[in-house]
Formats: sequence, structure tokens, C-alpha cells
Amino acid sequence: MRILSITAGAAQMYCGSCLRDNALAAELLSRGHDVTLLPFYTPTLTDEKNVSRQARVFFGGISVYLEQHLAPFRHTPQWLHRVLDAPGVISAFTKKSIAVAPKALGALTVSTLRGEAGHQRREIDQLVTWVTSEPPPELVNIPYTLLIALAAPLRRALRCPVVVTLQGEDLFLEGLPQPYKDEALNLIRAQVADVDLFIAVSHYYADFMRDYLNIPASKLRVVPLGISLRDVPEAAPLRRDPFTVGYFARVAPEKGLHVLAQAYRILRQDLGVPHARLRAGGYLPPEQKSYLHTIERRLDASGLHGELEYIGAVDRQAKFAFLRTMDVLSVPSPYREPKGLYALEAMACGVPVVQPAHGAFPEILRRTGGGLLADSDSPADIAARLHEIYRDPDLGRELGRRGHAGVREHYDIRHMADAVLKVYRELL
Repeated sequence: MRILSITAGAAQMYCGSCLRDNALAAELLSRGHDVTLLPFYTPTLTDEKNVSRQARVFFGGISVYLEQHLAPFRHTPQWLHRVLDAPGVISAFTKKSIAVAPKALGALTVSTLRGEAGHQRREIDQLVTWVTSEPPPELVNIPYTLLIALAAPLRRALRCPVVVTLQGEDLFLEGLPQPYKDEALNLIRAQVADVDLFIAVSHYYADFMRDYLNIPASKLRVVPLGISLRDVPEAAPLRRDPFTVGYFARVAPEKGLHVLAQAYRILRQDLGVPHARLRAGGYLPPEQKSYLHTIERRLDASGLHGELEYIGAVDRQAKFAFLRTMDVLSVPSPYREPKGLYALEAMACGVPVVQPAHGAFPEILRRTGGGLLADSDSPADIAARLHEIYRDPDLGRELGRRGHAGVREHYDIRHMADAVLKVYRELL
């Protein structure tokens, strides 16, 4: 099967959607399918071999920004755009960070969703010119609804079905200021008819997005997340000394590190765990440094000085080594998470998890049996679940064993590839 798959880069951040898109493309390529993984905005950062086209980035972040804010730039020579869209140039400009806060990107989001009527029409024209010069794909996959305006021009130019993956864009859309939020939602809803099929990464998210974007149920399919397990270490023995509570996700309020820190204080001081530590890892956006410092100061003020260790963003090998230092992982996200990649990775290493009783986690833990559910709005409830695992090492070992086996049975990348191919073949 010949597939054109678009993926959206996030500069120097390991993005869960990028990791998923790349892992899926790599698995399909290994099976002999002809997959072109095309990066948008910035080159993608992955913790496995990157199989995306590295020579060119479409909708380059620099060009898109300048087209939005400088009207003359929409008519500049093509050679200048080629220079600015070169992966090396984009990487140099975004080496430290890239602006992804919805509050700063409202007008640009709406303009992009207007497609050929927006300020980025030139980017669409360049994309269409390129894809029509290549061997024609049998199917196009767009990574999220924020790029839904590509569906109509790509269908028209390539005369093939267009699929959109649903994998967490509501968090960005809900963060847009008014009137941009309502405009963006209305533009997406108006273009649902241009898409042949939507693939959600969990049953929770399929149900949510069906209502959120008015997607007909007949256009929705669910393909659960899958991760590559070829190099994941075997289950690690429990328990550690000291008892180690771990966190691995983007460091931001929507992921809930502050909630976990409150639960950790309760675990240590109210529930009487005498010796423990809290270890956190993951990308820290520059704008969230004060958020992390506030968490550290509050723990220090509670008499738990030095018990929170933040290791930063790490590569794949270091990530699995980090996960294996934990007795339990918890990312008590207030946001209703549609994916939960970090929970799958922890369970794959034999580490039990304590996760919110909402979003995709109830279905993930129901299938794997690898953890406990808690109320993410209640640090006391999270602390109680952590304490269960501390108090009963046999429970921790059993949860770890179930998670280790359950991820391999239900969330292996091979299962995701099988399901995606089944959906694609039915559509074709």
C-alpha cells in the first residue's frame, strides 16, 4: 500500500503524537508498504530511528509565522521560502523552544484552518505541487484536525481518500482565546465532510470527539495506541529503597506534576511512609520553569527538601533506565488524556501505574491490569493508591507483572499497525 502520512514536528520536544506517527510508519515500512512520512512545521524529534523525509519541511514554522504577520512575505521569491524551510534553518531557530501556547497562536490557527482562504495558501499550493509530482498515494493521513484544511485540496489533487487521526488536539483548541476558539471549532466542524474517515487513538477519545466536532459515528474508527517493544528491557524487580514515586511526561499543569507533589507530601507526612523520593522526567517548556520551581519550593517548605529530583528530557535508552528506577509511576493529569503513552512505557518495563479514572486510562488499565485508578482532582486519593502499593509489595509486583504482559498483548506496535491497515483496506 502506498501511503502519504503527514506528521507535525514540535521542535526540540519529544511529542507523543510524533513518536506514534514515526513508530507506525516504521512498522509499516518494515512490512513492505510504501510510506512517505512528511514533517510539517519543524523536523520531528523521535527516540527511535526517524523515518520521516528529512530533506524538506512543509508549512515550515518560520514561513508560516511570517506569512501570518508580514503581508509582503506572502509574495516573496520562492527561493527565500526554500531557504527558510530548510530543516537545518528551522532547527537552528527553534533550538531552545518553539511557541506552542494556544494563547499566542489564535489568529495563526484560524488562518491555517481557513486553508486556501487563509494567509498560508502559498504553503498549500507548494504541498499540492510537490505531492502531484511524486508517485500518487492510495491514501493520505493527516495527524490531527488542526490541519483539516488540507483535506479538500489533497482529495481534489490526488483523488484518493483522506484520513485524519484524532490524538489530543482538544487541549490546544480549548486553550485558544476568544473569539479564535469558536472560530477554530466552527471551521473544523464545517470541514468534517471533506474527510473520508477519522481514526481515534482510544474509545474515550472517539466518543468525545464525535460530540465535540460533530463527527458522524459512521466516519469514526478506533485504533488503540501501540508502542515498539523490541528494545524495552524485561520487567524490573521491585522494590527499591527508598520507595520511589515516578513521573514521566511534559512538565506542565495539564499533566499534573503539582498534584503528584501534593500526593507525595501526604504519602510521606500523613500516611507515614518514612523514606521515599519523587523522581520526575520529561520536557520542560521554558514558560513552565517557574511552575517547576514553585513545586520544588512547596515541597521544601513542607520539610521535604531535596526529595524531588528532576532529570530533564532524556533519550529512549535513558528513558527506560529511568522508568526502571521506579516503584510506581503516576501522571495525574487533570486533562482527560486520550493516549497515555508514558503509562504504556512504564507498564512495559514492569512498573505499575496510578492514573486518573478518566480519559483513556480506564480502558487501558481494564485491558492490561497494570495499575490502579484514582481521582486526579484529589491528591489524597492518589496518595492512598500509592500507599496501597507501598504497603503491599506483592500487589506492586502483581500489577507490574500484569502490565508487562498486558502491554505486549494489547498495545504492541504490531497490533496498532494491523488495526490501521484493516481500517485503510476497508476504506479503500
